[in-house]
Amino acid sequence: MKIQLIRHAALWLEYGGVTFLVDPMLSAQGVNPPIMNSGDERRNPLVPLPGPVEQWLKPDAVLVTHLHQDHWDTAAVDQLSHELPVLCQEGDGEKISAQGMLSVTEIKDSSSASFGAVTLTRTDGRHGTGEIGERMGKVSGFIFQAEGEPVLYLAGDTIWCSEAEQVLADHRPEVIILNAGGARVAAGGHITMNEQDVVDVCHAAPEASVIAVHMDAINHCRVTRELLKLRLEQEGLLDRVAVPLDGEWIYKQDQSV
Repeated sequence: MKIQLIRHAALWLEYGGVTFLVDPMLSAQGVNPPIMNSGDERRNPLVPLPGPVEQWLKPDAVLVTHLHQDHWDTAAVDQLSHELPVLCQEGDGEKISAQGMLSVTEIKDSSSASFGAVTLTRTDGRHGTGEIGERMGKVSGFIFQAEGEPVLYLAGDTIWCSEAEQVLADHRPEVIILNAGGARVAAGGHITMNEQDVVDVCHAAPEASVIAVHMDAINHCRVTRELLKLRLEQEGLLDRVAVPLDGEWIYKQDQSV
């Protein structure tokens, strides 16, 4: 397995002989408006892609966890081949197809699908609590499994919650990718994992290697890489959690995360 953080939640994942482009946000720096009611008027994305976009346009498949613009944007739709297979959560396929993508597969709730030698199982999460959580809508994570590969849990846009805790108990992932950043708007609590949530995941899965992404690229993400690393150092967890920079590769096999 090899993982490259592209930017924010966008990942290049080589797993089980398949290359996946995950949650592609391919917009140029500053072309999108700020997230409303965030208290921060900077335009998004805050930073450019870490290299020429062409290097990420030919995966074997695209995985879209949900349809918020910071995970699936018009730049991705415009630049990716419309013949590429797209995997998504149940309920999102019709919209993706309407955008011109010709091969869209919904992974049904609490079920699995195969792509090549890789099995993907959809998992639940909570994109916040209360009214803001309801407004954020449905989100998904995915378990990746393939012979000779570590069990990988891509948590998606969720906070630490009973659903995520159940995934850890059911699947015992060896590698966990968390969308951190403590994203929030003016009303309500955080809608992606903050520092405490990352710490809680580490305690709930003490044998797993953790990778924290989804920081320093969108204006409503309040927890920066530096803030997260400071908290992890205080908790004695800095050696357990990789906090990659944009463009950085993380290798699980043959190297330590």
